[in-house]
Amino acid sequence: MESIIQDIVILAVPVLLAVTFHEVAHGWVADKLGDPTARLLGRLTLNPIKHLDPIGTLVFFLTRMIGWAKPVPVNPLNFRDPLKGMMWVAIAGPITNLFLAAISAVILRLLLASGALFDPSISFIMKPAYMMIQASVIINVGLAVFNFIPIPPLDGSKVLMGILSRGQAEVFARIEPYGFLILILLIMTDIIHIIVSPVIIFIVNILIGDRF
Repeated sequence: MESIIQDIVILAVPVLLAVTFHEVAHGWVADKLGDPTARLLGRLTLNPIKHLDPIGTLVFFLTRMIGWAKPVPVNPLNFRDPLKGMMWVAIAGPITNLFLAAISAVILRLLLASGALFDPSISFIMKPAYMMIQASVIINVGLAVFNFIPIPPLDGSKVLMGILSRGQAEVFARIEPYGFLILILLIMTDIIHIIVSPVIIFIVNILIGDRF
């Protein structure tokens, strides 16, 4: 029980920050491209409660790598080119997470270089902080990589549709009603974990070396 509580405390802040900035990035880019839907519905906020998805958050805590948030509402008809507009909106979320992961990695390296982590007088503060920042790197990379998978409703599906021709995109869009079921099936059969884990580990190791 104590271990579970510790995990929740360590993961809570990184998860909340990761999903909040991910979704705000979607809404901000949509707003800049001409769709005010997210802004008008109050989703351009750093209040994490507005962005949490119960199942996606639970997956975060179970896997410690992947999960998802409540999608920001976007109306592609407000874009000059709906497919291209949705592509840029979709890319914004994962790119923001990679940026957060890089910032967390820099902070982690600075913390290690300072020697504060090994000071006995403040180790009770620095050790949890180290674990939290390390979790931030992993979670943000995980959220970015996971969302680039081209299965609806993940961001990768919108990116793929923006790359495909209009006819190909229309054919691909037919799987959208079944996308969430496909995603859950792939998670339950561990196929997603097998696919994304090596990519996540590779990127995390680039950012923070062999500390993962």
